[in-house]
Amino acid sequence: MPSPHPPRHFASDNWAGACPEAMAALAEANTGHAPAYGADAWTTEATRLLREIFETPCEVFFVFNGTAANSLAVAAMCAPYESLLCHRWAHVATDECGAPGFFAHGVTLVPLDGDNGKITPGAIAQAAKRDGGVHHPQPRAVSITQSTELGTIYAPEEIAALGETARALDLWLHMDGARFANAAAALGAPPRRLTWEAGVDVLSLGGGKNGLPFGEALVFFNPNLARDFAFRRKQGGQLASKMRFLAAPWVGVLKDGAWLRHAAHANAMASALENGLRSLPEVRILFSRDANAVFAALPQSMVDGLRARGWQFYTDVGPEAAARLMASWDTTPADVAAFLRDASELAK
Repeated sequence: MPSPHPPRHFASDNWAGACPEAMAALAEANTGHAPAYGADAWTTEATRLLREIFETPCEVFFVFNGTAANSLAVAAMCAPYESLLCHRWAHVATDECGAPGFFAHGVTLVPLDGDNGKITPGAIAQAAKRDGGVHHPQPRAVSITQSTELGTIYAPEEIAALGETARALDLWLHMDGARFANAAAALGAPPRRLTWEAGVDVLSLGGGKNGLPFGEALVFFNPNLARDFAFRRKQGGQLASKMRFLAAPWVGVLKDGAWLRHAAHANAMASALENGLRSLPEVRILFSRDANAVFAALPQSMVDGLRARGWQFYTDVGPEAAARLMASWDTTPADVAAFLRDASELAK
């Protein structure tokens, strides 16, 4: 029988609600008065926790969403006549509605090819050749996505190689970490090894896809890039007056490791989903399932049948028409079993 109105879907980890730890901290912060614009105890504590987790005195700025985090990071790295190198499927290139160019006032995005959603040192070196004089935007920064838009993960050694290449070419290295927690949980490596130790200058650290109700953190490992960022954040409309409500959910998920536990759970649910789909005829898994995303080429009849039974998921993400199935912090084994049961019945 069809699954009756599934309460949770596989469309996006953005669809999930807020996790208990984040909501408890938010409720606790909603008591009495507190100084505005980040001068509150919650912002101080969230910043301290991030510095502790990354094991370095980084500069931290909280913003409302990932588009602002990525775009303001680009603006901090690049002058208007410069360019940013990124994978052609990177979120900054395909899903920000031109926001990097808006916040960075003319910065050009240069899309690079690369297998499995990753760019390579060779591709960066080729694209970073500064020729043409004043007639062409000059490369200034590289942006990589961790985990990638195709659900794969850069290993620490891969990031370090990119960081070394960027340094040799006098480029900054930015990491779009909308799903950084999923990558860190999958790799089991210290966050420092995936970021500043590997040459990352700026990290857009995602919260909304990992159990926060809203808010992202921009983490500057290079203090020079953060020097005037407080003004840029204000000008960009991203300085929250009641900053404690952006910061408090971070305290809730960081203080006892819930951010990694929730990410690991989402990864595990995606693994179970992948394993079940592999057993079905005419289903093909397109990319390595490294984190919490499964890309599966499904028969059109199965896609139509699953949607008729109430399941929601996207089929327009990535280079090949396929279902992108995202597991979230609140995905349950029962959700996975119900989806696989329906898919199996449709496969017959």
